[in-house]
Amino acid sequence: MFGTESSLSMFLNTLTPKFYVALTGTSSLISGLILIFEWWYFRKYGTSFIEQVSVSHLRPLLGGVDSSSPSNSNTSNGEADSNRQSVSECKVWRNPLNLFRGAEYNRYTWVTGREPLTYYDMNLSAQDHQTFFTCDSDHLRPADAIMQKAWRERNPQARISAAHEALELEDCATAYILLAEEEATTIMEAERLFKQALKAGEGCYRRSQQLQHHGTQYEAQHSELCVFQLMKEFPLLSMFNIHENLLESLLELQNYADVQAVLAKYDDISLPKSATICYTAALLKARAVSDKFSPEAASRRGLSTAEMNAVEAIHRAVEFNPHVPKYLLEMKSLILPPEHILKRGDSEAIAYAFFHLQHWKRVEGALNLLHCTWEGTFRMIPYPLEKGHLFYPYPICTETADRELLPMFHEVSVYPKKELPFFILFTAGLCSFTAMLALLTHQFPELMGVFAKAFLSTLFAPLNFIMEKVESILPSSLWHQLTRI
Repeated sequence: MFGTESSLSMFLNTLTPKFYVALTGTSSLISGLILIFEWWYFRKYGTSFIEQVSVSHLRPLLGGVDSSSPSNSNTSNGEADSNRQSVSECKVWRNPLNLFRGAEYNRYTWVTGREPLTYYDMNLSAQDHQTFFTCDSDHLRPADAIMQKAWRERNPQARISAAHEALELEDCATAYILLAEEEATTIMEAERLFKQALKAGEGCYRRSQQLQHHGTQYEAQHSELCVFQLMKEFPLLSMFNIHENLLESLLELQNYADVQAVLAKYDDISLPKSATICYTAALLKARAVSDKFSPEAASRRGLSTAEMNAVEAIHRAVEFNPHVPKYLLEMKSLILPPEHILKRGDSEAIAYAFFHLQHWKRVEGALNLLHCTWEGTFRMIPYPLEKGHLFYPYPICTETADRELLPMFHEVSVYPKKELPFFILFTAGLCSFTAMLALLTHQFPELMGVFAKAFLSTLFAPLNFIMEKVESILPSSLWHQLTRI
């Protein structure tokens, strides 16, 4: 033992300052090359090479399973190219699944004392009401003239009073709509008022047919109102996305064949996407494999074709709107959805999850498959704000728009920023440290040599202490035989 210690001491004393300069310089060069390679690999594949090797090769040997490893998804060039036909990045859309304001939003305010809708959101709704529930000939009909003023009134009680005043004059469809939106306190009551509005609209249409030959003035009044009623009953799909209501209704009926038929029509490369379309498509593909899916089995045998299709569909949906999974997996609390949404934003994610969480829960294993695979999207797309995989790069303006649409008490979800892996940060720190040592050793070789000897002596001090204790305990003859071995 003492011979070994003396040999080590003699070796350290024979080292010249040039040795320490060469040692630190070589260490700095090696760590720098590792850092450059790690950074290149991260830029290209979105993950650390060292981390990837440890996850792919070392963890299975230790018995671990990576449940969120990404699948190799083939890019659909046709879909990616057609998505270049984009509209305004932060265009606000009316929520096709919005609740009835009186039946749910006001009741929420009564119970919690908090406003679920922002002023910006309600102002957009007021503009929608004026656009679709008023027309130029309203002044020719007393009830509609009252309603024209009612839709522009900012005081909710004044609007409701005006609607009742209009109903005293005649059976006015728009008055029933206003009451259903703002006075009804239950969904059943709102449904009853909407049915009355539909009945009043149908009666108006029949009268317009009877009076169409009674003169130009009557025909102008009633034909314009007829067109207005048809707009209310059959809004443009591009404006209200009625097919999303149809998808939700068919899912509620568990009529998956018809859901697939609707998706085949509207999940087209030439049509704008939505969270409802992308995540419903993912749900249907997950439904085919989720009941038997096991992360452990998949890691051993690899993904089957059906499982690969389901994972790719989930990656596609997450790339379109990355905020949805946390709500579906109940990692973040849901709130009442706003009346307007921003596609690919947190507001759209809330609106989708609020109505579709039950459909994901109904499909056995679907949420488990989503939990195991959704984060792999961010490894496939290292820089989603700069370059997308199947869609346009994620718009950076969504956070600002969502803050206008969502109430203050809600923490707005933002796109997960890609953080540098630990090994890149560690390698960068190691490279900087060794470069600093190399520079100091070059400038002060003798002083750094003293520090190096003192450091090595301190490093080996615990080992020397342990060896001395072992030598004092064991018999000298036995210790002599062990040192010879």
